[in-house]
Amino acid sequence: MNQYKTIYKTIKKFNTIVIARHVGADPDALASSISLRDIILNTFPHKKVYTVGTPTSKFRYLGILDKFKEELYENSLLIVVDTPDRKRIDGVDPSRFKFSIKIDHHPFIEKYADYEWIDDTASSASQMIVELVFKTKLILSKEASEKLYMGIVADTDRFLHRYTTMKTFLLVSKLIKKSHIDFTGLYESMYLRPFKEIKFQGFLANNMTVTENGLAYFKITEDLLKEFGVDSATAGNLISQFNFIEEIYVWVFFSVDASSETIKTSIRSRGPIINEIASHYNGGGHIYASGARLRDFEQVDSLIQELDEACLKYKEQI
Repeated sequence: MNQYKTIYKTIKKFNTIVIARHVGADPDALASSISLRDIILNTFPHKKVYTVGTPTSKFRYLGILDKFKEELYENSLLIVVDTPDRKRIDGVDPSRFKFSIKIDHHPFIEKYADYEWIDDTASSASQMIVELVFKTKLILSKEASEKLYMGIVADTDRFLHRYTTMKTFLLVSKLIKKSHIDFTGLYESMYLRPFKEIKFQGFLANNMTVTENGLAYFKITEDLLKEFGVDSATAGNLISQFNFIEEIYVWVFFSVDASSETIKTSIRSRGPIINEIASHYNGGGHIYASGARLRDFEQVDSLIQELDEACLKYKEQI
């Protein structure tokens, strides 16, 4: 039995389903989890389906989350999307569910679910949900289609990243054809930003440190966040705005997150492999797009050194 039939039959079997994703959710994690909930309810209206995790006000346009309750562990199915390892699952323990499924597009880190569908050639978890729908009897709504399209666009950075493939375009084309979504009309909610973020972006561009090996970085303090009136998630959201700078191979933003007492770290690359380095610092992700959560600025300096060495090795090879 292929993965599509296995996942569909498992969904059909359970009356209560919980859908989770990784901490520090991005648009792909939210779009894939929320749309999957809506797709299942559209197909099986009498089921109880919940999408859980910490709310993210910046991405409210992707939909509303449900509150998790302890009783949801009992005789329930858990589906975790966009999350390669157990420690990054937001708010639930996969071992306490009756059965669990992982749907993920990151390189394999560890097995934590009873059944795992991993495709690290997929552009996004949202792309995998689109594929699952088209390969099964799950019923796609227009609203879910809009979310999935936005999830794919966000994780590929408008189809710029290297793991955007012909399959990505074929699935997106089919999605648009079947759902008749106004895909250009969705961009405003995704890319409209307050002026204070533009000013913050300009400040970062003018003040980031760039090493001779092609590493760019910026340490963002709480005082700086207060000065510009932005939160710790803003820097991570701005990271993709620094693509295609000739002198830079890897760029990284470190942002203090007072709520979790950690330093949120967003890393991007256009050459050196970075996910293995991020895994040394309570993080991981894709080979050219990763994140981490650091304890202190001593770890920040250590990560900077490792990334700078990776840039040097890359320069010597090209």
